[in-house]
Amino acid sequence: MASPVRERARAAGRAVIAALAGLTLLVATAAPAAGERITPRTCTYETYTWNVHARRAVDRRWVTHAYAELRAAEVDPATGCSVCREDQTRVELAPLAPFHICHKLAPRVREVLGRLLDDGLPIYEVGGYRVGKTRGDADGNGNRTLFSNHSFGIAMDLNPGDNGLYDRCLRFGPHCRLIRGGPWRPGESPASLTADGAIVRALKGVGLHWGGEIAGKQKDFMHFSVSGY
Repeated sequence: MASPVRERARAAGRAVIAALAGLTLLVATAAPAAGERITPRTCTYETYTWNVHARRAVDRRWVTHAYAELRAAEVDPATGCSVCREDQTRVELAPLAPFHICHKLAPRVREVLGRLLDDGLPIYEVGGYRVGKTRGDADGNGNRTLFSNHSFGIAMDLNPGDNGLYDRCLRFGPHCRLIRGGPWRPGESPASLTADGAIVRALKGVGLHWGGEIAGKQKDFMHFSVSGY
């Protein structure tokens, strides 16, 4: 017959084993599956509003609130990407400066740009996520009311110095007015993008549309996004 001391020791050992088993089960239950993304607790971003009268950015500010309280205007309905920094992934592809893009697009963007760079294609600058209300009708004070596609991390600008944004431009020609970036010079500058070029074709192949093919009064030759705008 075991002594009382030995029985107490055995009981204590069984209790420790049970506690460890319970802890292991709790951790296994709480841990996300491989590749599964944990929903952030907070949403933070820096934003501004474009004023069409002043032709400049106004109301620059930081926004912080619970991720569970995302408003419809803060989420792109086509992709589910939000304006939150927490939804963005940092992309590092030497020799480019790092940029951020929505985590849902980041793998395909990283893969295709990496391949193009390895092939020696002229990609010198890429800009991605930046939050601002630059779209939609202006309100009574001249402020734009909708977030841009860059705000959700679903748009990129490539080589802006050689692929400008133009307005008054139903069809490209001398009458088009350059309003941002550098002049578009296909045939003169290898960094100027064209519809039949390898860069545009590769990015369209992964579901991004080119701003140089926008239907309307603007042509944005640096721009790629899910919708093209």
